[in-house]
This record gives sequence, C-alpha cells and structure tokens, in this order.
Amino acid sequence: MSELYIGLMSGTSLDAIDAVLVDFSGELRLVGTHSTPLEPELRSRLTALCQSGPDEIERMGRLDVEMAELFAKAALGALAGTEHTAADICAIGSHGQTIRHRPHAVPGFTLQIGDPNIIAERTGIAVVADFRRRDMAAAGQGAPLVPAFHAAVFSHPERHRIILNLGGIANITVLPANSSAAITGFDTGPANLLMDAWSMACRGRAYDAGGEWAATGEVSAPLLKRLLAHPFLTLPAPKSTGREDFNIEWLRAQLNDLTEPLNDADVQATLLEFTAETVVQAIRKLQLPSGDLFLCGGGAHNVALRQRLSYLLPNWAIASTSALGLAPDWVEATAFAWLARQRMKQQTGNMPAVTGARGERVLGGLYVP
Repeated sequence: MSELYIGLMSGTSLDAIDAVLVDFSGELRLVGTHSTPLEPELRSRLTALCQSGPDEIERMGRLDVEMAELFAKAALGALAGTEHTAADICAIGSHGQTIRHRPHAVPGFTLQIGDPNIIAERTGIAVVADFRRRDMAAAGQGAPLVPAFHAAVFSHPERHRIILNLGGIANITVLPANSSAAITGFDTGPANLLMDAWSMACRGRAYDAGGEWAATGEVSAPLLKRLLAHPFLTLPAPKSTGREDFNIEWLRAQLNDLTEPLNDADVQATLLEFTAETVVQAIRKLQLPSGDLFLCGGGAHNVALRQRLSYLLPNWAIASTSALGLAPDWVEATAFAWLARQRMKQQTGNMPAVTGARGERVLGGLYVP
C-alpha cells in the first residue's frame, strides 16, 4: 500500500508556499520538493487581510480561491520530476494560509484560507485540510500542531532536544530525554515577522539575508524594553500567537513612544535581539541544564541570530535539523504531510499538553477528488 503524502505549508512569513512529497513506507524520505514564492502584490493583500478592514469578506473570498490555485500548483510541482503520478499519492495535507488566529478572543477562533475543494479538483488527489479548528473545538489553542510530528521523528532517548521553528513566529517543541516526561511546546513570540516587515519598509527587501543588516546596528535598550513588555510574553503555556499580536503597526507605535529616534539599522538589530531574548527566556524557564537545540524554518539561515542564540545558551549545542536528516526549509511542510497521514489512518494529530485541548483528536477534514 502506498505511503506517499504531499504536505503544503504557507506560514506567517508570507514568503512562499512550500510543498514536499514524502515517503513514509520506511524511514521518512523526501521524494520531491517545490517552493512557490508569493509575489509582493499578493503578499500585500494577504497581510492586509490579517487585520480588520473594509470589504473583508469579498477580499477573503477572492484570496481563498487564488491561494488554493497556488497550493494546487505547488503540490503538482512537488510531483514533477519524480517517478510518481497523482494516482500514487494517498493524500495532500494543506495547512492553508492563516489570516486570523485569535485563540484568546471570546470566543476564540482561527481561520485559514486556500479552498481544499479546488486543490482536490486541480490535482485529482484527496486533500486533508482545516487541521486547527477541531483542536479549538476541544478547547485547545489550535496551535502549534507540529510538536506531535517533532515528537514522532526527532525524539532521542538520552539527550534533551528542543526543536526551534523560526518562521514568522517562533515556536519550540521540548523533547525530554526521559520518555516518561511530558513533551511540551508553544509559541515564544515573533521570529522573522517583524524583522522581515522592517526590512521591507526600510530597504524594499523581503528579508535581511543572514542578518547582515542587523549586524551593522546597535541594540536599543529602551526599544527592547518596550518590545519585551508585550503581554503575550508573560502568558503561561499553552499559548500561540500571530500577526494579530505582532505587526509593523505595533512596532511603529513602540518607536513613536521613544524619546529619541533610532536609525533603521539599530531598529533591525533590536528586533533580532528581541527574537533571541524571547526564545532564550522561554528555554531558560524550562530549567533543563543542557541539550541539543535544532533550528528549522527560514530563520535557521540567519547567521547573526544563530550566533546570538549560541552566546545566550552556552550549554546548548545548536545545529539545524539537517543534522537530523531533514533540511530546515521543509520541516513544516513535512509535518503537514504527516498530519494528513494521521487523518487518513484515523489517528490523532494534536498534543493536548501543547495546545491545551481536552484530549487527543483526529484532525482535519477530508476532501476527495
């Protein structure tokens, strides 16, 4: 029986749709990969939809279809160049594009777009989508969901491991060496989101490659203090966040309250320090003496951020997930291929200790071609 699944991921960075074709028949193996960059105009419309504004339903409806078409093309892109056809694939796991994630609202809700009906129609492959809302229906946060995958493939019996995903938002999965100890995970705050937004606003560049621009600036203690005062950072786990809490409008408000203006590079340096500090504070609270910290997501390529994490966590060995056999750019997409497999086998996909749900649940709706 085929054990081939496709995973699709477009995260809060809004940089690209990542697609992977994964073989789960033995040791996990990537058979094909594909990345579809999101054009600046599309990114702008998606970013605008992450905040309240006029004509939201009309704009959401159009983007729901546009993103679905792109997801379908990305899935077929992962198939192209392999020996496989659509008939060989068990299912596609599509995370969708998050446009709102407000688990702390009353009532809490989350919303991802990218109509799975269209993906199934264009590819001829069954699609599993809408993973988060079943967890929220069970009183969970609906995020993060990837810790269940991390636990399945990255745990080690003798070493404490933390998987740090540096996407738009940073989240950690804590995998204790003691198999009887609880696996935990939660969002720590922004990773690339604010740095990317500031880079685009000041330089017209989607991101600060390697953190080179940030490395030319000086950290502003007054700005860092204001950033670290965000109320999300003191919330107990389980917790998750997104663009609703951390966005460039919020950043500009903090800058406007400073008594002296900062140059652009100093702001970028402070944003990098903010990401590092929030991650490090979260890890220190775990009271694990040492272990291995594996980075994934786009931020794994930020040399300056990695150096800062190494300095602040001297007892932790830091590497990317490539050391575990899975390149950092493909971890999240692979997780949603795995979650699709869980759904097709009627196995649970959430971790209540991570999301706060009342119990384990089978996640995702199924859309057949």
